Amino acid sequence: QVTLVESGGGLVQAGDSLRLSCVAQGRTLDQYTMAWFRQAPGKEREFLAAINWTRDLIYYADSVKGRFTISKDNTLNTHYLQMNNLKFEETAVYYCAARGGPYTDLPSLYRYWGQGTQVTVSS
Repeated sequence: QVTLVESGGGLVQAGDSLRLSCVAQGRTLDQYTMAWFRQAPGKEREFLAAINWTRDLIYYADSVKGRFTISKDNTLNTHYLQMNNLKFEETAVYYCAARGGPYTDLPSLYRYWGQGTQVTVSS
């Protein structure tokens, strides 16, 4: 069992930066894939980025490539999402997720989810 606890959301202006954190509790994360998704009102959950805990393989959605950076700190069992140059349309609830397997961008294949953190970008 893995419990994910997110933090770092808030209200920012367009063009600002924000860093989200996700602490994993409950077990070691060897071979796990850790990811970030977001969901805006009335829209489907959207993949943003993922990182393999052991092999440091990293994946990004095209919509955030070059602006968002996923990273991790093994000693803290924490992974992060640094978001730069945020846009108004990126207002959403942001979720971290984990699965005990290789990378995928399908939210249905992630077993563990954080509670979500609201990111609001004002224009």
